[in-house]
Amino acid sequence: MKNSNKIKLCIIIPAFNEEKAIGTVVEAMRKSAAETSYDTSVVVVDDGSHDKTAELALARGAIVIRHILNSGAGGATATGLSYAEQNNFDIAVTADADGQHAPSDVVACVDELIRVNSDLVIGSRLINSEGMSKSKILGNRGLSFITYMLFGVSVTDSQSGLRVFSKKALAQLKWKTRGYEFCSEMLWRAKQQQLKISEFPIKAIYTDYSKSKGQNNWNAFNIVGSLIRRRVTEIIHE
Repeated sequence: MKNSNKIKLCIIIPAFNEEKAIGTVVEAMRKSAAETSYDTSVVVVDDGSHDKTAELALARGAIVIRHILNSGAGGATATGLSYAEQNNFDIAVTADADGQHAPSDVVACVDELIRVNSDLVIGSRLINSEGMSKSKILGNRGLSFITYMLFGVSVTDSQSGLRVFSKKALAQLKWKTRGYEFCSEMLWRAKQQQLKISEFPIKAIYTDYSKSKGQNNWNAFNIVGSLIRRRVTEIIHE
């Protein structure tokens, strides 16, 4: 029987064709969470995968939400956070499905949100960028600068997939973009809702597999274009 006094934590893992890593990631997250005082559920949002992502996640004990069609990183993340809100979780955290985030960092970021009474904690790879390639550092710093210029939100790692959300953030934080540009738009919406944003240093785990996933610097141009269009549209309609 679960202790009703425990903080309910939802670890959300958006995933698209991640059968090579998802089982290991789910198992590691569940094992790490079991060593804490949190009442934790691991939720995998299978974003229209064509492989065995959903089956392998289920086999390792995750709750799986399946999208029939691929909706993009922003759409899959929104689905997971909506699940956490509807099921009355106290805190939710998102982590990448490729094994880039250490379970210990996930727990540390959750602890940090509670410690500083924040609404949104960004796990930043750029506070200590050791191990990151120069191209990834340049790309992430560039997008963080663009995020600041467009929306006035200053963080070191605007594109990080490791993010922790308070109950207040789960209720109030919504965005409109569906692709990777949601990372920056989320910060903009958090600012509009006057949510408290903070950062906590994490170390990204880069393997040959994780390097092949996620964003590349060329995609940054598409992200910037989408963000500018979104910003201009809302200025016109203000």
